[in-house]
Amino acid sequence: MHRKKTLSLGLAAAVVASTAVAGASQAAMSDTARAASGSPHWGPCSETATTRLECSTLQVPLDYRDPDGRQIGIAVSRLASKNPSKRRGVLLVNPGGPGLSGLGYPFALAAAGLPQKVQDSYDLIGFDPRGVGRSTPVTCDLTAEQQQSRPAYAHNAADVAQEAVRARAVARQCATSKTSWMLPHTTTMNTARDMDRIRTALGESKISYFGGSYGTSLGSVYTTLFPRRSDRIVLDSNLGPGGYDITSTRQFARGMQERFPDFAAFAAAHPAYGLGATPAQVTAKYYELAERLEKKPVRGVDGTRFRTDTFDQLYLDANLPLLARTWQALDTDRPLPPRPPSAGDPDNEVSSRYYVTCNNGRWPKTVGAYVRHTAVDRQKYPMLGGSTANIGPCAFWPDARTERQVRIGDRGPSNVLMVQNERDPGTPLSGAGELRQAFGKRAVMVTADQGGHGVYPTTANTCANDAVTAYLTTGKRPMKDLACPAEQPGT
Repeated sequence: MHRKKTLSLGLAAAVVASTAVAGASQAAMSDTARAASGSPHWGPCSETATTRLECSTLQVPLDYRDPDGRQIGIAVSRLASKNPSKRRGVLLVNPGGPGLSGLGYPFALAAAGLPQKVQDSYDLIGFDPRGVGRSTPVTCDLTAEQQQSRPAYAHNAADVAQEAVRARAVARQCATSKTSWMLPHTTTMNTARDMDRIRTALGESKISYFGGSYGTSLGSVYTTLFPRRSDRIVLDSNLGPGGYDITSTRQFARGMQERFPDFAAFAAAHPAYGLGATPAQVTAKYYELAERLEKKPVRGVDGTRFRTDTFDQLYLDANLPLLARTWQALDTDRPLPPRPPSAGDPDNEVSSRYYVTCNNGRWPKTVGAYVRHTAVDRQKYPMLGGSTANIGPCAFWPDARTERQVRIGDRGPSNVLMVQNERDPGTPLSGAGELRQAFGKRAVMVTADQGGHGVYPTTANTCANDAVTAYLTTGKRPMKDLACPAEQPGT
């Protein structure tokens, strides 16, 4: 696998998944994990497994208001500490999403360079959230086209109305699918409750936690619901206190505008790409290509896909050369550079994303609201605002919610460490600041002067990385919020 923590953001109906690190070990998973209602019965994750990763499946209530009622399976994995004398507990980890498998995430973190002293300090525990992967999965019976669908860039009210037709169809399919019985119960709150069932099954009085992107929302909800069962909580690349709601979805466009100058500077510094000699010229090329491809797609890429693919590739500095080559190919109508195939089941990934995000917060129910949103965001954030403010299935979601969303606040132990890049396209700094304010005395935030999505454990910023490692291994956080200056690889 790539030594960097691979973070991809696929925009599907303006809902973004993150951190595809766990895909590196997807092939290691099989159905050999055994079901259990109490303590996990660990076994190899596949018959041909070559890693130390072990798997099991726990049974948890579908509806926590009826704990003895219908049960569903939660697939759990463990990468046990090899140094029992230094082991202090378990570190539950989540790669984000929603909709991403986390079963292979412990192995992927270790392979990506998680410091050995962190691996010695904890058993790393991964899991597929309810509805995902080898846990009891959900589906919306999406067609191949719907699985790849991205919200069109809305230039006017007619574009929003056209997108609404597609969004309504997807919402109807989700509400009538064979797994619609799970729909009201596939929520961030219930996934947090599943995490506490994992804690109980492991025999731990407390758990520590590391989560990225959507995983920060999951961790925030867990430590709010179970503050006294939370040990050391690390949240990397933070959503606002509302999680994945209409506000954070629209903020993707802001993240694009704040992150894009890093790519513009990179492309201008490499004139061989032919995208412009200055950042301003590269920026102009973006708008030129978007408009040209909207009128006449090249090699299957239209304006919407160009915009959102560009956004996706801004997640990692390591992707910038690939993004530049892709622009170059589109500009000259040459074959596109190859990309690695995606792992997992796309129907399940996208469907489970809808199940969670559409149950998260309250989404506007009228087409007119999205017409107004796109009009505002096209002006504020012209690179992507017409897409991220456009209508999606959540506008037509059945109102089957069973409880109110958890409000993140400052009640509980001061045990949260937030870490955040200043120019993060997927979880902009503004949302992280709002979460930091909501946590109050409970949290300390470390910001790194760099772009991209995801800080720990493999970015170039040793100041931020060392702060996370120190907290996980010693319990010591910075005394106050910390701003880490920019660092270059190898410095």
